[in-house]
Amino acid sequence: MTTIPGNAANSAGIDSFYAWTRLGISLLLATIGGVGMWAVVVVLPAVQAEFGVDRAAASMPYTATMVGFAAGNVLVGRAIDRVGYWIPALVSSMALVAGFALASLSTSIVQFTLAQGLLIGIGTSAIFGPLIADISHWFNRRRGVAVATAAAGSYLAGTVWPAIIPPLMKAEGWRFTYVAIGIACLVTMAPLVIMLRRRAPVVVAGSPGARPVQPISLSPAALQALLVIAGLGCCVAMSMPQVHIVAYCMDLGYGVAHGADMLSIMMAAGVVSRLVSGFAADRIGGVKTLLIGSVLQCLSLFFYIPFDGLASLYVVSLMFGLSQGGIVPCYAIIVREYMPAKEAGQRVGIVIMATIFGMAIGGWMSGWIYDLTGSYAAAFLNGIGWNLVNLAAIALLMWKANRSVTAVA
Repeated sequence: MTTIPGNAANSAGIDSFYAWTRLGISLLLATIGGVGMWAVVVVLPAVQAEFGVDRAAASMPYTATMVGFAAGNVLVGRAIDRVGYWIPALVSSMALVAGFALASLSTSIVQFTLAQGLLIGIGTSAIFGPLIADISHWFNRRRGVAVATAAAGSYLAGTVWPAIIPPLMKAEGWRFTYVAIGIACLVTMAPLVIMLRRRAPVVVAGSPGARPVQPISLSPAALQALLVIAGLGCCVAMSMPQVHIVAYCMDLGYGVAHGADMLSIMMAAGVVSRLVSGFAADRIGGVKTLLIGSVLQCLSLFFYIPFDGLASLYVVSLMFGLSQGGIVPCYAIIVREYMPAKEAGQRVGIVIMATIFGMAIGGWMSGWIYDLTGSYAAAFLNGIGWNLVNLAAIALLMWKANRSVTAVA
């Protein structure tokens, strides 16, 4: 990164027209590359049927994808702190393409799982935590909005791809669909990544235009640990509807198409939630915005238990998307508020890794609970319990932040 004084920030690109252009390219890149997180959710029933495995085993490819995604967020995040964004992102994009190609050739659930985890999961990572960390360096005044917009790409992917994949699967099968996705990623992602070659500048601390690191009565390690606990808890809860809504609809007799539509609605609402949360974070801070989103997510999960009619599930899925979409970007905003900018890639990567592990564990755990109980009711209750752990961690974080503000005042 290029170090510059604050009064030269605009000329170097911070808060400039180029910064907004870069954000638009980043959003498009994330929308395309985000297919790595959602394709496996849509093809889960078809893969389960073809390989003849139970629901827990069929959930393992998703879990492996999230584990690879989590590891990639840390590894790629550390790489961008050292060499900038575009080279690690290009390597990750090629891994994503290779993953879809190899997964389409798999002859067992084990091979499919390995392709999902080692290639698709790691390959997808560059379009989330590392991308968010990179774009945060290009904005001071509207950092919350910029971070939330970049993060919205994964939800736009969850809106667009689940609508595209089912008709293609119905016509040609899931293997052809995976090959087609790989080709689409190859021809679009490489040019977009190359357009992001410029290194991000760094504003000198204390100079005009710089955002100071806010005080908090926690060590960096303790703050990181608290964010990890909060991220893990919220995303175990979040995973229940996101991972299993298609399978849940099949069990209720509504079919794959309705489940995929609900997932798309959930993700579209999540985009709105992320943008609103970005504006809120720029005004009230990341911690308060995170608390609001986590409380609303917990309340939304309760509604899935009594309401299982087709129309009701559409409404509840919309509510869930509107409540939880802004949660994960808040962790990156909090990192930038309370930690040094030079550590952004690694620190954001670690907390994003925790959220992804939460999704991975929660996706598998919900399938396991379903196999034990024969229904998803207990799985929803399990998610609510983990959401309460998340809220406890956020409450402690807010208390520590408020104490620091009081002490400074």
